[in-house]
Amino acid sequence: MKIAVAGGTGVVGRHTVDALRAAGHDAVVLTRSRGVDLVTGKGLDAALTDVDAVIDVASIETLKAAAAIEFFTAATGNLVSAAADAGVAHVVLLSIVGIDRIPYDYYAGKVAQEKVVEQSPVPWTILRATQFHEFAAQMFDRAKVGPLHLAPNARTQPVAAREVGDRLAELAAGEPQGRVRDFAGPREEQLAEMIRAYARSEGYRGSIPALNIPGPQMAGMRAGDALPGPDAVLGRQTFAEWLAAH
Repeated sequence: MKIAVAGGTGVVGRHTVDALRAAGHDAVVLTRSRGVDLVTGKGLDAALTDVDAVIDVASIETLKAAAAIEFFTAATGNLVSAAADAGVAHVVLLSIVGIDRIPYDYYAGKVAQEKVVEQSPVPWTILRATQFHEFAAQMFDRAKVGPLHLAPNARTQPVAAREVGDRLAELAAGEPQGRVRDFAGPREEQLAEMIRAYARSEGYRGSIPALNIPGPQMAGMRAGDALPGPDAVLGRQTFAEWLAAH
């Protein structure tokens, strides 16, 4: 099969491309560096020629709801429209567990994105996954007050980005299924402990106080709203195993 991956050079996108190629598929990477602009639609028609399925893992770094909604509705809207015109038979979207339970600005964009796919003329599959193991490194870099690193208290069930890529490749090669079961890591973790473990692995020896950070995302995660349901499909690699491998 010829399968296009929007955002195919990102954290999970590159693993998705690797999984597709390992399975013998022809993976087409849709990025601006390769002449495709999802927001304007430039290059999409040509890139989707003879494509059988599309996987959307494109993202944006923003903490503003308006920017997230604008990006995801434009980018995914253009993608599914071009896919319909090209006769693509299946669109697969990667989303996030808990976006409809946590009133977080970025998640508002993901909710809007899901609606675009659900209203698409192209048959679709939506996979919601939990945070990746890399989330600990991101929070170590971002949760700071001056030089002091903080460890937000939160409940999470992190999953390996490589395993998410494998799952997306598997779904894209199959029939459209609508909203499928959540995909999560093998066990629940405490985000504060993950951040501290990551910091130690990087040689950081300073104090990292664990705190209840204000804001809807962390409040929702402390309440368990970002955890998967009991019927979730679970990955294999734990955070400790991922950390040891990296």
